[in-house]
Amino acid sequence: MVPTTGASRRLTAAGAKLYLAKASQYLEAAQESLESGWSDAAVSLAVHAGINAADAISGARQGIRSSGPDHSMAIKALGASGREGAEAARYLRKLLPLKTLAEYDAAPISKQRAISALRSAEQIVAIAESVILSL
Repeated sequence: MVPTTGASRRLTAAGAKLYLAKASQYLEAAQESLESGWSDAAVSLAVHAGINAADAISGARQGIRSSGPDHSMAIKALGASGREGAEAARYLRKLLPLKTLAEYDAAPISKQRAISALRSAEQIVAIAESVILSL
């Protein structure tokens, strides 16, 4: 189990379910944004879907979620969250570098990159759904 520090917070199973609900909401909004031709918004929302799904997984498996400003800590929490967590960490590693590009960089994100980000977000949310269903 990852120790609770300033970069993590305890999370109940009920809380993990709430993070999954947020992840699903962000994912749906990302899909709608992509359909509207808004690649930057789609990627930003996909990243947030992935972060919330990661919190759901680590919350369900370890009773903690990452809470520090460095989202890469969520990857460490996922890595300690069993087989599903390790698989989810692969997708989160793809999403996190896109956060700064989508939210703070002036250059637009390509539609192809947005599609790829959505695929990663869909995968991590699906893993989180599976983990939550097993509770």
